[in-house]
Amino acid sequence: MRLGALPHPPGTRGAAPRADYEGRHMTLSRSRSKRLAAIAAAALTAATVGAVAVTTAGAAENPAEVDAAQAKVDNPYEGANVYVNPIWAENAAAEPGGEAIADQPTGVWLDRIGAIEGNDSPTTGSMGLRDHLDHAVAEGYDLIQVVIYNLPGRDCAALASNGELGADEIDRYKSEYIDPIVEIQSDPAYAGLRIVNVIEIDSLPNLVTNVSPRATATPECDEMKSNGNYVDGVSYAVAELGALANTYNYIDAGHHGWIGWGDTNPEYDNFNASAALFGSLIGENGMTADHVAGFISNTANYSALEEPYWEVDQNVGGQPLNQNPELPWVDWNDFNNEKDFTEAFRTELVANGFNDSIGMLIDTSRNGWGGDYRPSGPSSSTDPVTFVDESRIDQRIQKGNWCNQAGAGLGERPQASPEAWIDAYVWIKPPGESDGSSELIDNDEGKGFDEMCDPDYQGNPRNGNNPSGARDDMPISGHWSSEQFQELLQNAYPPLS
Repeated sequence: MRLGALPHPPGTRGAAPRADYEGRHMTLSRSRSKRLAAIAAAALTAATVGAVAVTTAGAAENPAEVDAAQAKVDNPYEGANVYVNPIWAENAAAEPGGEAIADQPTGVWLDRIGAIEGNDSPTTGSMGLRDHLDHAVAEGYDLIQVVIYNLPGRDCAALASNGELGADEIDRYKSEYIDPIVEIQSDPAYAGLRIVNVIEIDSLPNLVTNVSPRATATPECDEMKSNGNYVDGVSYAVAELGALANTYNYIDAGHHGWIGWGDTNPEYDNFNASAALFGSLIGENGMTADHVAGFISNTANYSALEEPYWEVDQNVGGQPLNQNPELPWVDWNDFNNEKDFTEAFRTELVANGFNDSIGMLIDTSRNGWGGDYRPSGPSSSTDPVTFVDESRIDQRIQKGNWCNQAGAGLGERPQASPEAWIDAYVWIKPPGESDGSSELIDNDEGKGFDEMCDPDYQGNPRNGNNPSGARDDMPISGHWSSEQFQELLQNAYPPLS
């Protein structure tokens, strides 16, 4: 969620677009035949799943059928009936107009050790992981989305989403958090259920963007880079969960407004360095490329899926927009949307050791940007700043603004295979749940107060020293906000019918 990029001083880049991104609009290597084969495999798996009988003790009557049911498919979302979290659905349905989306699948967040068994918190409710899995099986769902989110020193660049584990508590993370989750997910009772694990949002890219000697560095991120516990924790989680036959790991990959800058100068390069960091996890704690189904972008963020009315390298005012040093919204970024970013980043990840079969997820829960302020076409201005501001659908003050953004709307509804390289659009962040409190609120969840959630805050280097753009009167992260939910409904794009 964090920006973490320094503005490029004039003259640090050439005028020509970078050659390694010129082909990013081309369809990537996932062939039509492979996708059709994946669909056929999914259908075969679904048929096999229906034949598996499970005893009350949770043991399958026919182990051979369990093995068949657990055969992994290329895209777990293809043809799947995805789990609707009943806790979120109840909150949504209780809101005026909320029934229109209360049947949409959202992520089940395990943001504390206590959430594994259920801790009656407003964030996760009374249902633990096993409760959700049991409910998914009983209701005939094919796939459930689980958010693994409890690293030591979690989210080192944002106090609002800090967690319960201290920076050095990696042993507790493994033994008290990951190991119990693995034990539950490995229960044969869930052999026919595809379990998508979204792995540790807002973690690894911080080790590129928010560490010394950059101006965006925080002491907390410097510590996590030094002690190695983000790398240790993520690789352990991926290896242990990925070893299960019916799990699909998608590692968080930030978003284009965080790591969209590629450069030969390491001081300005977030894109290539982040992909290299992800690749360096292969081999750690026994993690292999086969343990990774793909990556997810824009988790719990607001970056536009597409910018239909302008291209980032479009020539306005005599030079490409992403080469203009006076254009703060673009700020030399190679991308202006998540579609282009995920396509290019997937290619870079494969170049860094991941399988060519990996797919991408994009969280579209809050990036619709509809409503009265959405433009209906490109600006006619020849001034680059005016042109971009009048043409862009993303209405944030700055792309580094991540907390409870005013004016946001629901994005594309969850769907499988919208593009060749995208496994699904998903709603991992449940709409209506806060990103963080607008002021300090005492709590027992380890969540601090981050000034980026204060609507009066005027910014820091990680958001270019701009106002936060946050909503007022918001509860701590994960807790429900009726006002935010209503705004998301009102500004949904595509609009709710």
